[in-house]
Amino acid sequence: MIYGSIPMMIFILASGYLFTVYLLLALAKRTGTKTVPTSFSSSSEGKHKREISVNSQ
Repeated sequence: MIYGSIPMMIFILASGYLFTVYLLLALAKRTGTKTVPTSFSSSSEGKHKREISVNSQ
């Protein structure tokens, strides 16, 4: 192996690592802002009730 190209290889690998970390942080920041609302208005509380009936045979 030619040892003259090792510094360039280290530079390329380090750049790729930093770019990957940057992309993952940007993705985490983007998905962190989209939160699901935890509180619903009182008018929609009764709309989601479902009646359960048991049929005995």
